Amino acid sequence: MKHLLWIYAAAVLWTQPVLAADDTLALVKARGYLQCGVSQGLPGFSNPDDKGGWQGIDIDLCKGVAAAIFGNADKVRFTPLSAKDRFTALQSGEIDVLARNTTWSLGRDTSLGVDFTAVNYYDGQGFMIRKDLSDGDGKAIKSVLQLNGATICTNQGTTTELNLADYFKSNNMTYEIVAYEKADEAIAAYNIERCDAYTTDQSALYAQRLKLTQPQAHIVLPEIISKEPLAPVVRQGDNQWSDVVRWTHFAMLNAEELGVSSDNVRAMRNSRNPSIRRLLGVDGRFGQALGLRKDWAYQIIQAVGNYGESFERNLGVNTPLKIKRGVNALWTNGGLQYAPPVR
Repeated sequence: MKHLLWIYAAAVLWTQPVLAADDTLALVKARGYLQCGVSQGLPGFSNPDDKGGWQGIDIDLCKGVAAAIFGNADKVRFTPLSAKDRFTALQSGEIDVLARNTTWSLGRDTSLGVDFTAVNYYDGQGFMIRKDLSDGDGKAIKSVLQLNGATICTNQGTTTELNLADYFKSNNMTYEIVAYEKADEAIAAYNIERCDAYTTDQSALYAQRLKLTQPQAHIVLPEIISKEPLAPVVRQGDNQWSDVVRWTHFAMLNAEELGVSSDNVRAMRNSRNPSIRRLLGVDGRFGQALGLRKDWAYQIIQAVGNYGESFERNLGVNTPLKIKRGVNALWTNGGLQYAPPVR
């Protein structure tokens, strides 16, 4: 009798609908919100405001994904993560997507069980020093090449440590590294002169400089010593979910290229331009191919705007960071940002 009951129970379990472990989109829909891993506070990328709301281009990416899935950009929760813990949180399923100014590299792409989706910010490692810092000869430091023997603060668990070692070794220079788990700890140590220089992605230097006691007393040196393509990350093996995150960014890029913004997106549904009509879900069934609503891209653009709007709102020349588009301009304007077409 016990044997028959066991068989019956097994049969019942076998017939129950079970979400596949790699079906992240279905899991997110069933949960009712997106879980997004972000930084512990990096202005311009992911940073809480004085009311606890999160702002930044990485935040916009996550809100865009939520809008594409639910038609509501507020259906997302943010988990602040250190550089050291970010991949573990993604691998364990604590978060659905990691949007935390994370560099795409071969080692990470092939050894961590994760996939990088699309570069939403092209960056490079730089150095910040005090304006009055001088080298051993008493000359004002204007180049990284004058930092021989310097003590340098940075973050643990990042590519900056390896880049630092490569650059100083190739230039026959020595240095002492002081690494911290949290970015705020590193910048605080630099602020009290625990080190001569602070190094991280150049965009982050402008953001972290705002936290210093006297921001105007510090300069970012001109050299860029690495390539740091920053991209959202998902777990490996879920192609549909990778597509959803990737095409959220691509939708924002295509919108900017086509002149579609949060201000005119409603009116643009009446456009006769075939590319705009496909993007906004008027023609075709491209949303269905992604497992999303027909107007997925319309919802993204209505909620967070196109890529240019997001960049200028969070990082641009009219923000405290005052970062120019540079290589993050659209390809049509000489930059590297380029999206495949919706067709």
